[in-house]
Amino acid sequence: MVAQLLQGADAITEAALAAGCRFFAGYPMLPFTDLLERMSRRLPQVGGVCMNAASEIEAVNMTLGAAAAGARAGTGSTGQGVALMQEAVAEAAQAEIPFVLFTMARGQQDYFQCTRGGGWGDYRTITLAPRDVVEAAEHTQLAFHLADLYRSPTILYGDYLIADTNMSVDVVARDYGPLPPKDWAVDGSRGGTGRSRVIWSWDMGKVNNRGLQPDGQWRKVAAKFEDMAAAETRYDSYLTDDAEYIVCSWGTSGAFIDYVVDELRADGVRIGSFRPITLWPFPEKALEEISDHARRVLVYEVNAGQMLEDVRLSVTDRSKIRFIGGVSVDYSGMRQGDLLDVAPIRDRVRQAIEEGD
Repeated sequence: MVAQLLQGADAITEAALAAGCRFFAGYPMLPFTDLLERMSRRLPQVGGVCMNAASEIEAVNMTLGAAAAGARAGTGSTGQGVALMQEAVAEAAQAEIPFVLFTMARGQQDYFQCTRGGGWGDYRTITLAPRDVVEAAEHTQLAFHLADLYRSPTILYGDYLIADTNMSVDVVARDYGPLPPKDWAVDGSRGGTGRSRVIWSWDMGKVNNRGLQPDGQWRKVAAKFEDMAAAETRYDSYLTDDAEYIVCSWGTSGAFIDYVVDELRADGVRIGSFRPITLWPFPEKALEEISDHARRVLVYEVNAGQMLEDVRLSVTDRSKIRFIGGVSVDYSGMRQGDLLDVAPIRDRVRQAIEEGD
């Protein structure tokens, strides 16, 4: 393909199709609705299926079933809807059923939801947080690859800026390397043999195939999460080599932060930025090394301070850390408010620098 001017929901849809997604289910809730509408139009055109479910709970369990049968599948919602899905996400993580969950949030208030979860058991979900439409398209294909590679639900964290913004995007199928065969899929091929496959988070199996049992299955999954954390940490740093001040942000706020960094650099301020691309696993070691020589580590996010906790766990000298973000929504409660803009961000950065000097 050649580059096209695409709205974010269209870019994500095309990237999902390029990745081989052939089943999608969801319940409309802004700003996720745009993605569901695009999927409902495009999937049938490539031989896939899109289900407009009666609830988020139905949607995620439809997706779980399609993924258990071996299909590349996805679902999603906004934060309130994802809250209803979390039991099934945890079940899929423990039972090792891969699919992609698109959290199209109404802001940045769902960091804890994606990184701490609300389901049961010792489960984790890789969470990719793109800064713009171009990254969202790239990360969509990566998310499907990681889901199949680790047999685990994987989250892409978007928001209304990504869903509604138009950017020039070249969506091409990406090859992220070989994947293990889906020889675990419940596809009906062994029906009546006495050796049919069973997928269950307890891995009890059948009478003559008892499996690992709950203890063994949960130990196996816990060890896998450690491997995922070691192998899949991603981040982006900008002008940090000589920076006295580091601004940490994530998701769509990253573009605003980098613009402010450029402005302040032009004024002679030695400042840089750090952005985790994976909210989990959080790039702790990278931030620790980058912040070691900095005088201040400023944390900007549009919430009451959620990534802030992971920054505090990563920076050796916590006295360097200053929170410069905050809660800020528009009158509808659907979108981020006045704080997500260059001028207030620049003012808060300058104030934090002056208070520290």
